[in-house]
Amino acid sequence: MKKKTATVFQLDKIESRKSKISGMGAFVIKPIKARSKIGNMTGELISTREARKRVKQLKVIKMVEFDEHVALDATHSNSLSHINHSCDANCYIRLIHHKVEFYAKRNIKAGEELTADYGETQHEEQLKCRCGAQNCRGWL
Repeated sequence: MKKKTATVFQLDKIESRKSKISGMGAFVIKPIKARSKIGNMTGELISTREARKRVKQLKVIKMVEFDEHVALDATHSNSLSHINHSCDANCYIRLIHHKVEFYAKRNIKAGEELTADYGETQHEEQLKCRCGAQNCRGWL
């Protein structure tokens, strides 16, 4: 079941550094055009059962469940694993064929932090949102 995934699109336009939202963030160093694919988050494809075991041992969770059978552990991934949640995101996430793809919702300028709306999470509105957006829902 273990399999690495990797694809490079615009990763040369992104760097990881400290974020005001949470921990590390993914920041744009060269402009990215609206509706363009930014790239795929890399990681290890594992069973959902294994993912749930690993999550219990992690302080920072970088896990994506595709279905009841397959998940992506992005603990050791590219800079896209540092994309933080925002209720007013500049990227969107597409889950397809056991891949996590990121696309720009609008033109993104150099210096901006890449953010995505995580949508439904395992946190069940128990984790306080720190995005700071005017339309912030308050919880993940």
